[in-house]
Amino acid sequence: MQTRKLTIQAGRTESQYWQDLWRYRELFYFLAWRDILVRYKQTAIGIAWALIRPFLTMVVFTVVFGNLAKLPSEGAPYPILVFAAMLPWQFFANSLSESSNSLIVNTNLISKVYFPRLIVPASTVIVSFVDFMISGMILLALMAWYNFIPDWRILTLPLFILIAFAAAVGGGLWLAALNVEYRDFRYVVPFIVQFGLYISPVGFSSKIVPEQWRLLYSLNPMVGVIDGFRWAILGGESNIYLPGFILSVGIVILLVASGVWYFRKMERTFADII
Repeated sequence: MQTRKLTIQAGRTESQYWQDLWRYRELFYFLAWRDILVRYKQTAIGIAWALIRPFLTMVVFTVVFGNLAKLPSEGAPYPILVFAAMLPWQFFANSLSESSNSLIVNTNLISKVYFPRLIVPASTVIVSFVDFMISGMILLALMAWYNFIPDWRILTLPLFILIAFAAAVGGGLWLAALNVEYRDFRYVVPFIVQFGLYISPVGFSSKIVPEQWRLLYSLNPMVGVIDGFRWAILGGESNIYLPGFILSVGIVILLVASGVWYFRKMERTFADII
């Protein structure tokens, strides 16, 4: 019978960390699948909540900004304008909320078993991405209802999905690590998400922001993500403010890099603090 040799070596955990992420990929699948299964367990309408929440938000924004405020819609039906932004925003907001609590929820696992802790918040982003894919059915239904056909730009949508995914992972790693050390963040995160909804161009087009303020406005990384989604989905009159988009993408890259750095810095203390 073949035996496997176990080598205990000082510093091996640090040097083999990224290889361990691949070795523990089955745990990543397990955590993501577990959270998907229990997310809407024992709810009356189950997975339909992934459709109802963004749909109702879209209706409210359409009535307030489209019908009452009469804001421009970039040549597309206003519900489609709103939902093209609601998709990445809901994905980002859900990822922050779920990731921030992910380490606390898995306290027993973290305190007893070694594995790369980065797997835990990353798996929650996958769960939020499943909701994102389900919510996309509403966008398809709206396009069919308004007989709206996107142009070739829709082929670039995976690129903007990737940027949204990176923003969600970066923000999630920061909040997950901070929430272990400072439990105040369980109260701060809902405020961040609510405030972010109002300062991001979800219910309105970013074109209404005065030109002299648009670059500063793009310090919000979701501005570039949302504008990219609208450019890809709406086509036609929709344009990307290129300097602002480059700035937003740069902020996303910085968010991911700093998130990984801070998470790795704090990771060795999680089992003791949590």
